[in-house]
Formats: sequence, C-alpha cells, structure tokens
Amino acid sequence: MSPTTELDGPAALFPAEDLREMYRRMARIRQFEQAASMLYKATEIPGFLHLSIGQEASAVGACWPLRADDVITSTHRGHGHCLAKGLELAPMFAELMGRDAGACRGRGGSMHIADPRLGIFGANGIVGAGLPIAAGAATAAKLRGNGSVVVAFFGDGAVATGAFHEAVNLAAVWDLPVVFLCENNHYSEFSPEAEQHRAKLDARAAGYGIAYEWVDGNDVVAVADTVARITADLRAGAGPVLLEAETYRWHGHYEGDPERYRLVEEVESWKQRDPLLALRERMRAAGLDDDVADGIDREVAADVEAAVDSARSAPFPAEESLRDFVGSPRADRPEPPAAQGEVFRMMDAVSEAVEHEMTEDPSVFVAGIDVAAGGNVYGLFRGLADRFPGRVRNTPISESAIVGCGVGAAMAGMRPIVEIMYMDFIGTCLDQLMNQAAKLRFMTGGAVAMPLVVRTQFGAGRSSGSQHSQSLEALLAHIPGLTVVMPSSPAEAYGLLRAAIRDDNPVVFVEHRLQYGLKGPRPERGHVIPLGKARIVRPGSDLTVVTYSRMVQEAAAAAEVLAAEGVDAEVIDLRTISPLDRATVLDSLRRTNRLLIAHEAVQDFGVGAELAALAVDEGFWHLDAPVVRVAPPAMPVPYSPGLEQAWLPGRDEIAAAARRLVSEQP
Repeated sequence: MSPTTELDGPAALFPAEDLREMYRRMARIRQFEQAASMLYKATEIPGFLHLSIGQEASAVGACWPLRADDVITSTHRGHGHCLAKGLELAPMFAELMGRDAGACRGRGGSMHIADPRLGIFGANGIVGAGLPIAAGAATAAKLRGNGSVVVAFFGDGAVATGAFHEAVNLAAVWDLPVVFLCENNHYSEFSPEAEQHRAKLDARAAGYGIAYEWVDGNDVVAVADTVARITADLRAGAGPVLLEAETYRWHGHYEGDPERYRLVEEVESWKQRDPLLALRERMRAAGLDDDVADGIDREVAADVEAAVDSARSAPFPAEESLRDFVGSPRADRPEPPAAQGEVFRMMDAVSEAVEHEMTEDPSVFVAGIDVAAGGNVYGLFRGLADRFPGRVRNTPISESAIVGCGVGAAMAGMRPIVEIMYMDFIGTCLDQLMNQAAKLRFMTGGAVAMPLVVRTQFGAGRSSGSQHSQSLEALLAHIPGLTVVMPSSPAEAYGLLRAAIRDDNPVVFVEHRLQYGLKGPRPERGHVIPLGKARIVRPGSDLTVVTYSRMVQEAAAAAEVLAAEGVDAEVIDLRTISPLDRATVLDSLRRTNRLLIAHEAVQDFGVGAELAALAVDEGFWHLDAPVVRVAPPAMPVPYSPGLEQAWLPGRDEIAAAARRLVSEQP
C-alpha cells in the first residue's frame, strides 16, 4: 500500500469553499448509497445492487475538473460517478426503484444508470465494456477539436478483459483525450487482485506507451488535483493516461454478498481511512470546523429523504409503454425510382454512398482495419482518406474496440461507419453489438440515439473456409434493437447504405463479397431506399420465392427457367432482414398461396424458419402447400471446392424445389 497523501501540497490549490463543496458531493454519495442499501433490504429496489461506499473520493475528485461537455463511462458500481457528474438524487432513486420518473425511465436500473445529456454514458453491467465506448466518445472529441475529455472509470477486475486491452491500445494509437481511471479496490468480485494479475498497471501503461500515475483514491483533494492536471494536458493535445486510484469498497461485491473472501479486520482497517473523515481533517486545517461538515450532513440527509419520498410516489412505467425506446423512430420514406444511369459495380456503390454521406455530413467518419491508405481489404475506400483527412481512421485488429468506438462516438452525436472485415469476426465484438449498441437507447429510456453503421461482408463459394464464409444474419436479427440489411445489387447497396448512415439506429450492413464486381445501373445521387421494406423483384402468380443478398440473383435466374416451363414465380428481395417486412410477404402469399424461401445461411434456426413461422401463423389460411426452404445443411462451410459447391444451393436447387411445390395439390 502506498503512503497516505500529506495534508499540505495539493490542498493549498483548493480554497475552503471548494473543500466544503467536495464534502457535500461525497456526503451525497455516501448517504445515497446507505439509503439504497436500506431500500434494497426492504425490497423496494429490485434486481442487483452494487454500492460504492468507501470510494466516494475517487468519484468526486475525478469529476471535479470536468466540464458539462466532458464524458464519463462507468461500471456496475456507478452511482457515485453519476452523482459526481451531476445526476440528481430523485431520478436516481426512482431509477433504482424502476419508476417512470427514473433517470432511464425505469429501463436501466442500478447497473445501467445513465444520462447521456449530462455526459454520463452509462454504468455498465458488463465488466470492462465501458472502456471501448469511452474511446469512441474521446474520438468524437478529437474529431470535433472542442477540447472536451473523457474519464473512463473501471475496477481492477476489468484489467483482465480484452475490452481493456483493446480500448487502451486504440486510445494510445490515436492519442485520444481520455483518462483510464482504475478504482483499484483490490478485489475482482470475490477474488483478491493478486490472484487476477501478475503485471502492475504502471508496467501495463509502459507496454501501451502511455503515461501512468498513481493517486490515493481516498483523498479527494489529491484525486481532484491529479485529474485537473491530467485533463488540462489532454485539452492541450496530450495523449491518454492510465490513472490508478487506490481505494476500497466497504460493502460486498453486491448487496447480500456473504463476504467469505475477506477478513473483517481488513475492512475495519480501511474504514479508518474513511474518505469523508480525511476530508474533514483537511477542512479543519483550512479553518472549517466540524460544525460545517455536520451541517452539510444534515442538509444532505434531508435531500436524500425528500428524494426517496419523491421516488416512492412516482408511478411505475405504464404497461402500454412496454415497447417504447427499443429503437429511434424511423420516418416513412418513399421508394425511389429505379436506377437508370450508367453501369457501375457493387463496390463502386458502397464507396460512393459513403463518400456522398461524408461530403454532406461532417459528423460521418469511417474506422476499421486497413481502411485508410489500404482502402480496406477489397480496396473499396481507396483515396477516401485523402479526400477526408482524419475522418478515415485505421484501427488495430481489435473488433471490440472498433465497434465500441462506434458506440461511444454515436452516443456523442457522430455518425460512425465502422468496418468488421469479415462477418465471421462478429463473434469477437458481439458484446458491443448485443449488449451496448442494441440496448443503450432502451436502457437510457430514449435519452440517446445510436446512429451507428457496422459494415461487414460475407460469402461462400470461393473456398474461404469455415471461418471466413459464414452467414450470421439470423444471429444478429435475433437481437432486439439491431437493424440488419443485406443488399442484392449495386443500386440497392447504394440506396440502402445511405439510408443506414442517416438512420438513428444501429445498422449492421452486410455485403456479399462475390457481388463486389456485380454490375448494374447507377442511381441518382439522391437515391435513398427505405429500411425495413422488401422489394418485389419479379411479379408472379404461382408461388412466392423470398430471399435476399446474392441469392436474389439465383432466385431470379431460377424464375426465368421456371417461366419457360409455365411456372410463374414471384421473387421478393427482403433487403432488410430485421425489421422484417411481414406485410409484403403475406400479401404475396395471399396471391400465390405457396411459399419458398432461399438463403445462403444454414437452414436450421435461420431467417427461413422465421418466415415459415409467419406463413403458418398469420398466413395459414392462404397456404395451399407446405412451406419449403432451400438452404445449406447445418454444418460448417467446407473448404474443398467440390464439397463447398455440394453444400451451397443455387438456382438449380431453387427451381427444383419450386417444381415440387407447385405440384402439391391444395
């Protein structure tokens, strides 16, 4: 343990009135947490509760020098950080109680409490997950050049996560204005830090090539002085800093924790270093006697009592509001005229869509592996970095940091386009997609939009093997809050991508790499296609074929073969997988009475299964034959060309299935 900070030194930089206000803020945190503990025991707070009693100084000291436009990210133990950044008592208590008056309208609770309007980008139920988001907020600050900074709170347990490594490394490479503040309370849930790490934080900082500082986390004056100095440097253009604030939590990991992993004597020894008592001593040295602190305690107690009463009297969210805030409203957009311009390629469509949006909106930027000088792995963005300096940003091979950066930047009001090189790599950043991007609007009660595009590509047929060929759209479509788009032609790619970039919801935009050379007519520059709307590629009367992405070309080719045989197939391109355009599918089924579904993803538990369920539920009385699916078997994509072709269906299999389907008698 490092020695306690002496009473002189930094204290001289803060007048008595500052010490008084620091004490007030710390007392608010202490009494809030104590009241929350009692409310939890009385079952007035549901769910989980993680308290920060004993850690008040690090929260107040770190937020002391922050401006309104600065951002913090927090942890599952985040009440103190929120209060220190300016969130009021009453909406916090209401949130913990699940009331509609809560800071997040009762949608977040203790572990997810936030208010992005105050620069509080959220407590987080996933250890370490706030760190990539902090890097994204810092990226937004750097691109805007407004001098704002980010403080990313995390515990010593988060040091073991990949999110920590990826976020700190990205921040180091980009020289981002962020303080990574480790509140080292010496325990990772139930495990002492000695069992979790071998390298100390100073050594880790050296490995990332960034500055490291240690501060007594129980001394609010020392923390405030240290963070003030660091943030001043950041505002002047310095790079990230790893700051370790040594502190201790008095309560267990969660309320109700039996705490069999530490000794009572250890806890009591740390209570002797109570941050509030330490500040009282500084206040006495500055001429403020204990009556001042006692008076503050009484005032805060009255405020806490009033806030609890206010929260208790607030209503719970109405049942009719159940579906509110899952996504940002999406304005109706008309279908644009068909493209009729000169022929261009799918890869041109993607690059032109991005270029046009970057030209029209300075908040749009691109980030990903090798997207700058290299123009991405397929060269889609060659020259883009020269046209938009600083707005096309190479990242390390760190998918969690890439998507998390997009999340944080989107929360900060930017419109990031982040690239995951292959769809197969989605698994390495699934938390940032599934638990952050998809849920943050909902968990903040609609306080934040998420205008984020995650571009990726997929495709079997070129012997790329099982880890570079997968179609994972069903996995993504199963996550509420995500929009999943898969274009089938150059004009569609252009119009859908522009719509995705303009949208206020997180969109995963999936291109088929075997179609990058596909040619088609170029649309007008203003060509924007509505998201969530399917397209009838070919009208027909005998059966409906529903498909998307490259399989649209195969289905259209099969339909022409069938037409020569007297079978009139209607082909529907879903375009957007989620939200699913159920109305267009059902209307077609009502007219044709037969449904065939084709996709490149494996058959089991896929998009076809969802469409089949729709047909036998809402479309049951229109069916004259069983629903048929054409899709690969449920197994990894083979590498050997012959096996891959045997695995991957195409126009011949679609035509054969259609013949069987129309032969079925009603």
